Formats: sequence, C-alpha cells, structure tokens
Amino acid sequence: MRILYVSQYFPPEMGAPAARVYELSREWVRLGHKVTVLTAFAHHPTGVKAQRDWGVLTRRENVDGIDLIRTYVYAAANKGTLKRMASYASFMLSAATIGRLRVPRPDVVIATSPQLLCAAAGWFLARTLRTPFVFEVRDLWPESILAVEALKDSAFIRALKHLARFLYRHCDRIVTVGEGYRRGICDRYGIAESKIGIIRNGIDTRLFVPGPRDNAIRKQYGWNGRFVIMYVGTHGMAHGLDQVLQAAEAFRNEPDKVFVFVGEGAEKDNLKRQATRLQLPNVQFIDQQPKERIPLFYAACDLGLVTLRNAPLFQEVLPSKIFEYFGMERAILLNVAGEARQVVEAAHAGVYVPSGDVPALVRALREMAGRKGELEEMGRRGRRFVLEHFDRCVLAKRYIEILESVIGSRSSRTR
Repeated sequence: MRILYVSQYFPPEMGAPAARVYELSREWVRLGHKVTVLTAFAHHPTGVKAQRDWGVLTRRENVDGIDLIRTYVYAAANKGTLKRMASYASFMLSAATIGRLRVPRPDVVIATSPQLLCAAAGWFLARTLRTPFVFEVRDLWPESILAVEALKDSAFIRALKHLARFLYRHCDRIVTVGEGYRRGICDRYGIAESKIGIIRNGIDTRLFVPGPRDNAIRKQYGWNGRFVIMYVGTHGMAHGLDQVLQAAEAFRNEPDKVFVFVGEGAEKDNLKRQATRLQLPNVQFIDQQPKERIPLFYAACDLGLVTLRNAPLFQEVLPSKIFEYFGMERAILLNVAGEARQVVEAAHAGVYVPSGDVPALVRALREMAGRKGELEEMGRRGRRFVLEHFDRCVLAKRYIEILESVIGSRSSRTR
C-alpha cells in the first residue's frame, strides 16, 4: 500500500502529533508499506527554524524508510492567535502546491488535525490525485479554540465550523483517538457513527522502558531524596496548570516535595510569573527536552500529572501522556474525566480529582505522597496495561485494517 500522510508536525518537533505520525509511519514501513509524509520544516513550539532550513522552500529526506517531504511554513511560536493562523495557512498552501508536484500517486491520503487547514490540504491532494481521503481527528476544531477562550464566537469561528462539516462529510473515513471525540462529531455534525473509526494514542514501548528512579536527571536537578511531582508536555491554555501552582502553594513549607514542569507552550511565561509572584520555593521549570531524554525525566519522578482546564469539551480528551507515564511505570494523578478517567481506573494505575477543585488536588497529592509503595504497584499495573492495549505497533496494524477497508470500499464503488 502507498500511503500519503499529511501533518504539519513531525520530529524533531516534540509533542503527541509529531510522535504519532512518525511512529505509525515507521511501523507501516516495517510492515512493508510505502509511506510518504508531507510536513513542515520543524519550528514548533518556539517558532524558530533550524538555520539550515532558513529560506528553503522544500526538501526531501529519508527517515527510517519514510519518504519525508518538508515544505515551507511561516514559523510562528505557539502563542498569539493571528500568527499561528498565518502559520497554519502557509502550510496548507505549500503542502497543497508542493505536494501536488512532488508526491507520487498514493493509494490513500491521511491528513491529521489538530488544525483544520492541514486537513483541507489533505482533502485537496486526495481529490486531485483521485484517491480516498481519511481525516484523522486528534482535536475538535473549532470547539477547542472556544473552550480555551482563545477566540470568541465570530464569523471566523463559524467559517471553521463550516470547513469542519465539509471535511467530515467529504472524507471517506474519519479516524479519531477516542469514544468522546466520536460522540462529539456525531452529535455536533450529524455524522454516522459507522463512518468513524478509533485508533487511540499509544507509545513506542521500546523507547518508554522503565528505568531507575535515582538517575542522572535527579542528580542534575538536585532532587536527591525529594518526592517529585512532574508535568511533562505543552504548557498551553487548555492544560490548566495554574491549578497545579495553586496546589504547590499548599506545600511551600514541605521541602521534601518538588513540583516540576518540563516543556514549552503559550502559557509558560505566565506560569513562571505566577510562581515568582507567589514566591514558590518548591517549583521548577525545565525547558523542552529531546525526545530521547524524556524517559529519563519520567523515570526520575514519583508521580505524574495529567491536567486540563475545567471545560466540558476536555472531558472527551484522552491525553497521550497517560500512556507515557504508564510505559515508565509511574502512577498518575489526573483531573480529566470521561474516557481518560475510565482508562486510568481500568488500569488501577492512578487517582482522579475533578478539574478546578484545588483543595481536592492538594488532598490527593498529600495522600499519594504518603503511599510510595502503593504508587510503585500502580506503576507496574500501568505498564502491564499499556503493553496489552496501547503499544504503537499493535495500533499501527489496526490502522492498516481501516485503510485497507477504505481502499476496498472506494474500489467497489468505482467498479
């Protein structure tokens, strides 16, 4: 099978979208398929391209057998709505034009959100190349924009809703990451449930392998025997990390506990200012790390945090960092209800508190910090659970079954 995968994000960029595209594509190559990934020059989340990418319109690379085509993008940091929209539009235009010229005709085109203009480029390429189109939905746009109050309801938002409806109706299949998103698409846009398949997020279990807690990371950052409560990932408007800082304030006089934030994002500067204003001695911010170092950070922590803002839409989200913590045998404290809570409780590998309830968060943190032996057992259960249900190799094979079904259906209609 010849697969074209359109995604604005790809390693060396960090984050779930880039990891998903790379790891699925790599597995498909190992299964004998030919995969072309059409992506942008790396710039997320800082908005800074590598010097060798300055002024370059397109470049072809080979990454682990993946035919990688990078195209021009206006590089914008993950902050400021107008600049990010300009970045999304620039990739849509370059992917549609350069992709049409440089991509060999595939058997199927996949285009992935979290932004709709990338999917629009995928639809255009599928239409002009006369191949089936699969719309991969990793985020509900524009609903998530409204949920974080990045924009108010407006003509622009209504235009995005019309685009979303068009893509949902004119793709051959929708693939999303969880039941909550499937229900949301069906309820909001009237799409038949049978049109939507689910391939959940997962992990590369060969990368996320449990390691010793007392490692080089603990020594480097001076954690030694302290109880480390860690958040790893995007510091965005959706993530509600101000709740964690409020909880950290309750532990300011307990030097044996430290709250660690690893990553970048639109809200990081605001969070750092808040921590400075509160004069929190037990909070550390660490810059974004290379992907190969992330498992060392997970291994060095005692408890992983998975947080989102208190908004109804986010109860449909299944954050990918859940599976990374599981893979590293680390217990989780999360405030995401819905399917995310169901997964963690099914694994018996974490504790749930309601989003926005800071006193409940403080109580849970205090209780879990006092039960280190139980946390270790939760971690072991999480690892077993992720190996059984969320190994990226297994998920890649299930995805191929969906793609084969889409191609077979299109061929039958053509005949």
